[in-house]
Amino acid sequence: MRLVLLGAPGAGKGTVAKMLTEIDGSVQISTGDILRAAVRDGTELGKKAKAYMDAGDLVPDELIMGIMRERLQQPDAAKGFLLDGFPRTIPQAEQLKTLLEELGIQLDAAVNLDVPREVILERLTTRRTCVQCGEIYNVKSKPPKVEGVCDKCGGQVVQRDDETEEAIAKRLDVYNEKTAPLVDFYEKEGLLLNVSATSSDEVVKAIRERLGL
Repeated sequence: MRLVLLGAPGAGKGTVAKMLTEIDGSVQISTGDILRAAVRDGTELGKKAKAYMDAGDLVPDELIMGIMRERLQQPDAAKGFLLDGFPRTIPQAEQLKTLLEELGIQLDAAVNLDVPREVILERLTTRRTCVQCGEIYNVKSKPPKVEGVCDKCGGQVVQRDDETEEAIAKRLDVYNEKTAPLVDFYEKEGLLLNVSATSSDEVVKAIRERLGL
């Protein structure tokens, strides 16, 4: 499958993507994970992106599109891909459309995960992330067995700087201004699948039904 996953920060795009990868071997492509890895590794791209990410702002398109062009041409993306957190703006969506046409790739759908703002605030302010391997925890629903220590790799589990209540509110405002219009864009393209995303299982079920999987 070849999907774009839309939805505000904390809507559950990453969780749904991981569930979908198990269906047919499609690879999850998250620009957020790629950028955070670049920041962690201190690459040139990472240094440029860090200032934007720390402020809760969107990383410039020229950085993102370069990453996506390289990533979509890697061998594992040939089976299918799930774009998690990209595109984030109409210009990015237009550039992605052009890029996919150049690569001879057709999207199956753009899935919008529709979640109330108060649910997102609750999810993200209680979310914690391993700085080493990126494993996600929640202090209420899925805490690590030992507080502050990753079950998977033993790394430090922390609250990300962009997941404080103030930073989240800003991210949601940026999303509503710049990213939410993508719903209309993909509806006009005939690719939109809108799903109430309170349950990841229901989202996956709706996607399977749409694609006949």
